[in-house]
Amino acid sequence: MPLCTAAGLALSFLGQQGATGHGELGFALRNASGRSCHTFGYPGVSFLSRGGQALPMASTRTTHDFFGPAPAVAIVVASGASVSFRLGVTHFGAGGSDAGCATAYALQAIPPDDTATLRTTIPQGAEECGTATVSPLRPGRSAYP
Repeated sequence: MPLCTAAGLALSFLGQQGATGHGELGFALRNASGRSCHTFGYPGVSFLSRGGQALPMASTRTTHDFFGPAPAVAIVVASGASVSFRLGVTHFGAGGSDAGCATAYALQAIPPDDTATLRTTIPQGAEECGTATVSPLRPGRSAYP
């Protein structure tokens, strides 16, 4: 069975929520290839400005973030099915202010075991302050409550 690669996937924004200075953004990768594929691990991610430029961001891979556990599991993704992941961001920069923060209007993602990128918009934008946690891929839309 082939790996799930960008050539056969479609990236979409699922939504966002937040609490006490933290935000969570959910994203899905849908298998649009017409055949099953397999994947495991974390996507590479980069927030983008309204004009499409990469915003400064350091990402940390985690299986437990502010919003709960997200263990890494091997996944077979049927044609038409989705896997999802979440990004955790803080809404405060250094010193507790919003200095150094920016609004991201898109996300660029690289599936595990690939180097090609996919993009999706974040319609209302999302505040990010230079750091994000990245969950591993999960079956369906389970990474985003």
